[in-house]
Amino acid sequence: MSQKPIGVFDSGIGGLTVLKELLARLPNENFVYFGDTARVPYGNKSSDTVRRFSSENVKLLLERGVKMVVVACNTATADALPQLQSEFKLPIIGVIQPGVRAALAASHNGRIGVIGTSGTIRSMAYQNGILAVKPDARVVSKACPLFVPLVEEGWTDTQVTRLVVEEYLKPLAGLDIDTLVLGCTHYPLLKSVIGALLGSGVTLVDSAIEISRETAALLDQHKLASKGPGGHFDIILSDTSPTFAEIASRFLGRRAPEIELVSMR
Repeated sequence: MSQKPIGVFDSGIGGLTVLKELLARLPNENFVYFGDTARVPYGNKSSDTVRRFSSENVKLLLERGVKMVVVACNTATADALPQLQSEFKLPIIGVIQPGVRAALAASHNGRIGVIGTSGTIRSMAYQNGILAVKPDARVVSKACPLFVPLVEEGWTDTQVTRLVVEEYLKPLAGLDIDTLVLGCTHYPLLKSVIGALLGSGVTLVDSAIEISRETAALLDQHKLASKGPGGHFDIILSDTSPTFAEIASRFLGRRAPEIELVSMR
């Protein structure tokens, strides 16, 4: 069982930043990544639809023989994680709770910012998670929908990007937050611009890094850690584009392998 791969899924390709951190932290493990690119985005769909899609995604990964699943999608985590954990008999972890725990550990003054897609912010998942543990925390949130297309365009540090980041985050800069949760898997690629705007006094919480830590702990807890050889990963998509290889290589920090296409109906 321990030699089986770990499954990772996202509504699109942003979860490749999670896969990158998993590969770095767990060099003895192999992975299967599924991006549901034919049905992206999940954020503008009903919770029932997101739960159905997420269940189908886990079933696809189970067909590939995975031993656990990482839900590298904030919307799917918010809407579907409890159902997935009760429906399937293998460890399943999502991105939100690791980010919540890291934000609470990092914050000294209890003033925490959360940025994400419109769907993630609307779900209140990070906000509710933080307040459930620390009711006196002050959580301010901001949807930043233009960050995703900027990252996919490769504009991670341009004048346009800096202006957009300033426009979105300027209201947060005066609220004395000391921690900011990057609540979208695309956003880690903008860390340098976001950090420059908010300053060194604000800790940026990267959910991709946090979920890689918790995945390692979960593997140990269930005695599923592999002793190697590792480092191999497959990418499966439900649709592709001419620019996928370039974008994926940028997200992964390495050349992406040949992809496999599947039909999700």
